[in-house]
Amino acid sequence: MTSSDTEQTIRLRVHRGCARSGSTLQEYAIPGTAAASLLDGLRWVRAHVDDTLAFRYACINANACKECMVRLDGKTVYACLARLEPGHTYEIGPLPNKPLVRDLVTDIAPAKERLLDLSGSREGGEGEDEA
Repeated sequence: MTSSDTEQTIRLRVHRGCARSGSTLQEYAIPGTAAASLLDGLRWVRAHVDDTLAFRYACINANACKECMVRLDGKTVYACLARLEPGHTYEIGPLPNKPLVRDLVTDIAPAKERLLDLSGSREGGEGEDEA
């Protein structure tokens, strides 16, 4: 890889895993021209590199905003609005203080609206957000 290729590459270090198995960081390199936003980058990774990457968004099909919130370099952002720059490395993680479902997907439903699991307690466990 030449220095020109490196300058045009965007690196995404994504927290992967679920609540039960813990989290690991996995790095993906994407062409700088493939992503203007973080959401574009995540969609590119899922379409071209790793179709198991889990993240949430609904603005394209359901016209529902606020579904794509994640942590980008320690700050909570909308993935559709966060801009990526070629030559940079970014760390992406799930929302804090929300029960982790898998990868970047957290349970964003209010605690009172969560389904009961078979034991009779609300799904989600740790990180409950009492409303």
